[in-house]
Order: sequence, then C-alpha cells, then structure tokens
Amino acid sequence: MARIAISSDHAGLELKARLATWLEAGGHEVTDLGGREGEQGDYPDYGYGLAEHIAGGRSEYGVALCGSGIGISIAVNRHPGCRCALVSDPAAARLSREHNDANVIAMGARLVEIDMAKACLEAYLATDFARGRHAPRVEKLGVPPAAT
Repeated sequence: MARIAISSDHAGLELKARLATWLEAGGHEVTDLGGREGEQGDYPDYGYGLAEHIAGGRSEYGVALCGSGIGISIAVNRHPGCRCALVSDPAAARLSREHNDANVIAMGARLVEIDMAKACLEAYLATDFARGRHAPRVEKLGVPPAAT
C-alpha cells in the first residue's frame, strides 16, 4: 500500500475528508496536510506545503484539492520535485502516471463528484510509469523519474 499525502483549501475539505477515509480503509497510509474546518486557507499555501512534503520523500504520492483544482495544481508544480496533473476522469489519471510519472494529482472539488474522484485515484494508484520513450521527456521537466 502507498503513503499518500492529501491537502486542500476550504473548498475541498469535504472531498478531502471522504477521500482520506476511503484511502485509509483501502490500507493506505494517509497524511492530512490541511486545511481544517473553520480555516479560510489559500490554495497556494496548501499546494506549496504538499509539494515540500512530496519532494522531501515523506509520502510517495499526493492528492491536491481546491475548488477547480487549477490553482492548487499550479502551486504544486512550482516545486521542481513535483509533477502534478489536474485530472477529472480515470483515463487522465492513468496517463498522468503512465506517461508523466506524476507524483501528485489534483482535482476540483466543485467539479468532480466523490465516485469519480475515487475512480481517478484507483486508476492513478494502479498505474506504473511506463518509462521507455517517456523517461527522457520527464527528465526534461527537471527531476529524474522515480525508480521502479
């Protein structure tokens, strides 16, 4: 099972809580990096914190949530040690791992329902990086792909 960090601004709190519970029930080790109920957190702060956590090797994968998923994905991608893909369906989630070795996925809590979010996470976690022709491209992103 995987070590997964999850983070959200105020707009993603409910989805974050439901996904964390579901991931833990599936045997994953989940680290909740915030936000918290009653906080008016800004997505850049949660994205930067998640990026530092992932790049530091404290979790293998990250899940970033905000209202649209766009802002927090931009924040995570500012860190050279992260490759964050904004996904809204299982095919995109699978390809983010297979072709891009994404170590974080982002979703929009106002756009993706819980069942679709779970399907995205299932596809993402079940997929390995294909390496091959994709590896040189990922290396150009600044950080070599994860060892398999």
